[in-house]
Amino acid sequence: MTARKRTHTRTQTRTTLASRIGLPAAVVALLVFTLFPVYWMISTALDPKALTRGSDVLPSGLSLEHFTFVFEKGNFGTYLLNSALVGLATIVAAGVLSLFAAIAVARFKFRFRTSVLIMILIVQMVPLEALVIPLFIQMRDYDMLNSLLGLSVVYIALSLPFAIWTLRGFVATVPKEVEEAAYIDGASWPRMFWSVLLPLVAPGLVATSIFAFITAWNEFVFAYTFMKGSDKYTAAVGIYQFFGENSTSWGPVMASSTLVTVPVMIFFVIVHRKLGSGLAAGAVKG
Repeated sequence: MTARKRTHTRTQTRTTLASRIGLPAAVVALLVFTLFPVYWMISTALDPKALTRGSDVLPSGLSLEHFTFVFEKGNFGTYLLNSALVGLATIVAAGVLSLFAAIAVARFKFRFRTSVLIMILIVQMVPLEALVIPLFIQMRDYDMLNSLLGLSVVYIALSLPFAIWTLRGFVATVPKEVEEAAYIDGASWPRMFWSVLLPLVAPGLVATSIFAFITAWNEFVFAYTFMKGSDKYTAAVGIYQFFGENSTSWGPVMASSTLVTVPVMIFFVIVHRKLGSGLAAGAVKG
């Protein structure tokens, strides 16, 4: 009996030890799998011999010559500015339009309200590639090709379905009694909206704005198709210039990719708390 207890105790000890080692090992493996591409991108961007690096894990050295090259020879500063302008316009316009549209479908009762919501979902399900030709023809007819304004309009249209549907959940979670109390205190609708409703749905607005910004910042197909002059390219399209027909300049490619990735990562780190709380609040009620 004593021997059995000892065997059972040893088995439990081994199982506990295995679980203690296994979980951290799995977390480390997941982190390595996730972060290694980022490490490879940054290290290659800093490697002066990136073209001949091969499969070496460590770079041959550290240098900023690839970053200097993409700014001086690749005109990447202009591309980053174009992306920032388009992203800012998309955030502001998509945020305002989607918020008022979400209030309309969540608070007001009108005919075909359900049909409108279904249409929003259907539009969101359409592949972006299927919209390239129709939107190209539309922008051509409006004489908005090779224009940052036209590209911003397209990105706003692409961001609205997701933003409206998501913000509708946030608005629906706000009790109507809160708005009615503001009216009883003598507040007008604009005053109630600014002082009561907007602060309550602000986390949702932040969440949808982040997704709108990422859509505008990283999109390639529309920016490459609609822009004729290289001075109007966005950063995502600017990376493509370093890919040759027979060879690829991996140093400039990784340097420009790092410049595109870092602002999004910094922005996400700053607002990730509001993003998490916003998504959780919007999921409470649909």
